[in-house]
Amino acid sequence: MQKVILFDLDGTLIDSTEAILESFKRSFERFGKEVPREEEILPQIGHPLFDMFVNLGVNEDEADKYVKAYKESYSQIHTQKTVLLPKAKEAVELAYNSGVKLGVVTTKTGKYSIELLEHFGLMKYFSVLIGSEDVQKHKPNPEPIYEALKRINVTKSSNIYMIGDTCMDMIAAKRAGVVGIGVVFKYTPKKELQNCTSVLKSSVFEAVSNILNN
Repeated sequence: MQKVILFDLDGTLIDSTEAILESFKRSFERFGKEVPREEEILPQIGHPLFDMFVNLGVNEDEADKYVKAYKESYSQIHTQKTVLLPKAKEAVELAYNSGVKLGVVTTKTGKYSIELLEHFGLMKYFSVLIGSEDVQKHKPNPEPIYEALKRINVTKSSNIYMIGDTCMDMIAAKRAGVVGIGVVFKYTPKKELQNCTSVLKSSVFEAVSNILNN
């Protein structure tokens, strides 16, 4: 049976920390609010933007305007201030060339996700990309994984994997009945991620290699 690998994006395939932090800074400054410290923002990455702003102290009735300001900034700098993680491209190409069907499941806006993957020459390898606007509920809810599998016409099996760097990815995978593989990145402490998954790798390339060898 054909294997399927679904990838998270930020902290799994790409590092867009600089663009994210700068866009948060611009958004808070626009409305005269104190900019949260980096160590407050980083653990929020992976949540939907609205939730991130609320978790960082913005009132719910004002969060939408912060999100809009953030996106205005991010759209201007995201390709210039994002890098691929080490051997991420090699991991995607290895999986694709091994006949694995690939998808991306992210809480990032789909438009920017596609633009970034096209910028790095990777979008052509993915059969589906599920962004924040494609579902009603986000990770750790399994809906984004279900939607990805639906769009690529794959029924649930033991050969479906979700690779991500946060507990939200791992919990979503477990709830969806697929195999979750955690990769270590700075958004989630290693010990915390270990509590969310029984399979933990140091990089996305190592994770893909593990899948292909099993």
